[in-house]
Amino acid sequence: MAIDMAAYLPGTATPDYTTTKLVLTPHNVMSERSEKNQVIHTADDSSEERISFSNSNIFWVALNWSTITEEETGTILDFFFDPSKGNGITRTFLWKHPTDTWCQTAANYYIVRFTAAVARDIQPASLYDVKSIKLRIIDKYTVI
Repeated sequence: MAIDMAAYLPGTATPDYTTTKLVLTPHNVMSERSEKNQVIHTADDSSEERISFSNSNIFWVALNWSTITEEETGTILDFFFDPSKGNGITRTFLWKHPTDTWCQTAANYYIVRFTAAVARDIQPASLYDVKSIKLRIIDKYTVI
């Protein structure tokens, strides 16, 4: 039985940016969410019509940190703001899942993009909190 997202992704997409990879392990719980592109329409008589727009799978992850270094925060912000990397929420890049079995092979990554703005709190002594970054998993990718 598959427990990794990679088992449900085709591996056919190409990331926009591949030069460097986002490789940071979250300090707090990492949330994964999955779904299908489907809807349920309920009529006045409580009958239901279920519509599936695709057989593809949709995955998101939320990564959380508390008290990380200026360098680690800089890495996150660089991936978000750099026009050649994430460029906000528009471009895809490679991310190494910290616990996913498939990603434990050195060349294996997920193609992701940010789905929301990045917020950070600055504490005394140049320590930072990044409460959450949200990534949409686009596909799996093996660097050749």
